[in-house]
Amino acid sequence: MLTSLGIWDIAIIVFYFVIILWIAQWASRSKSESQGAVDYFLAGKNQGWLVVGASLFASNIGSEIILGVSGAGARANMPMANFEIIAALVLILLGWVFVPFYLRTGVYTMPEFLEKRYSKACRSYLSVISILAYVITKISLIIFAGALVFETIGVPFWTGAIITVIATGFYTVLGGLKAVIYTDMVQAVILLIGTIAVTWFGLHHLGGWNEMIQVISQASELPENPPVERFFNLWRPMLDTEYPWTGMLFGAPILGIWYWCTDQYIVQRTLSAKDVSNARKGALFAGYLKLLPVFIFFIPGVIAYALLQKGEISFSMENADQALPAMINGFLPMGLKGLAIAGLLAALMSSLSSAFNSSSTLLTIDFYQKYRPNASQKDLVRFGQLATIVLVIVSLGWIPFMKSLMGGGIFHYLQSVQAYISPPIAAVFLFGLLYKWINARGAIVALWTGFGIGIFRLVTEFLKNEGTIVVQNDSILGMFLGINFLHFALFLFIFCAVVLMLVSKMSQPQPDDVLEMVTFQRKSKRTGLKWSTDIILTIILIVLVLILWWIFSPWGMAG
Repeated sequence: MLTSLGIWDIAIIVFYFVIILWIAQWASRSKSESQGAVDYFLAGKNQGWLVVGASLFASNIGSEIILGVSGAGARANMPMANFEIIAALVLILLGWVFVPFYLRTGVYTMPEFLEKRYSKACRSYLSVISILAYVITKISLIIFAGALVFETIGVPFWTGAIITVIATGFYTVLGGLKAVIYTDMVQAVILLIGTIAVTWFGLHHLGGWNEMIQVISQASELPENPPVERFFNLWRPMLDTEYPWTGMLFGAPILGIWYWCTDQYIVQRTLSAKDVSNARKGALFAGYLKLLPVFIFFIPGVIAYALLQKGEISFSMENADQALPAMINGFLPMGLKGLAIAGLLAALMSSLSSAFNSSSTLLTIDFYQKYRPNASQKDLVRFGQLATIVLVIVSLGWIPFMKSLMGGGIFHYLQSVQAYISPPIAAVFLFGLLYKWINARGAIVALWTGFGIGIFRLVTEFLKNEGTIVVQNDSILGMFLGINFLHFALFLFIFCAVVLMLVSKMSQPQPDDVLEMVTFQRKSKRTGLKWSTDIILTIILIVLVLILWWIFSPWGMAG
């Protein structure tokens, strides 16, 4: 699928790259030499809520999210959009529950916090698993999606992948987290403008909302096409094989807690805030932004499906992740096409730069500094830059294996893999903050047990899809693999929580003085609720989520 770019399209894309590289250079020049690693990995710890919130949103919204969610729209898989809406609620947890502990302890990384709460063994576990997760669910997937974007403008897949890596890695290595979060802020604006423009122009070209509904309704008369109500319903029956409402309501938040509240990739942005108030407001701001993808990512996919039915654009429903590029390629006028591609590139580069920086932070702080405690600040920064290069090479090597697991599309792959590795981590963090009697032995046993079960599911599913092994559906293994991935996440979370509690009860508790900074302390004297801007913003955000859930339901206006 190739697209022809006009002079204004090329000018907009070039201008985008110039702005991003200029910001990266400015961030690099303004870096304080005395701060060293603090400035490089945590942007000097003096960022305001607007920068933190925009960076949280831009880091999360990569090309893989945009292409995956729009592809879900074309497939009539609206429950996928629930991951975006639920993220808004989980970001409330990040701001109110987790952030105060992270900033109070002054940690650089999440594994470092886990050591303060539990032990060095738990820190080592999370460091290794996080880096593994970045390779199989973040860096390689972002590169893969970025290569698809480059294919849209006629660049071969692997050439696009290499360009993606070099362009993004350059400014990430140059300026560290400060370059990442300030470019994120600009890229968030660009990707919002680009996707809003595509949505508006696509709907206008189609003839409006009512015309879209009519086209989809006519198409649904054919048995191979989904009914129109399936495009606008977030909730499916409990026995649905893909997105049951029980799995979405109780399983998806577990993935969210791991991703938004305990993952270095995301939390590092809040660690750069100047104080708890700015970190919390940044998380809430990102929560509001996370309500937008339903309208600017998912709905364009539905529009693309309607345009496909009218013969206005062309793409294969077997590869519906190409729905949005097909819209860009199909009819956008000169200038707007360049803006849309710049938006996709902005999403791509912001997510990839965040993954690079968080990966290098983990490798530097949790491994290199641990074994070389006397390393200079300059040595730490240099090692972080080198670590990024190594991770890029490994991630490129994972892409061929990743393709075999992506039968349900990019976004489905991302969420299903996270469902296999996130429950034990979410359980250890959440219960560790709430209960002082949860100890290091319980945590490490729960982590490794949950990891073993999750990886067994991932590997056997891969072998089954490849045809390496044959599994009967009525066998024990067949029933194990047949569990919906969201239900699997819920069951694994409960199992790990039980293991965590039982082992902790059977072993020696940790000293109270060690846990003072990393667990909730029960106060004997209760104070009344004090209204604040943060509380009001939180309540409004919850209400908006409930409204969206009602609108896109069988009983709501869209349903």
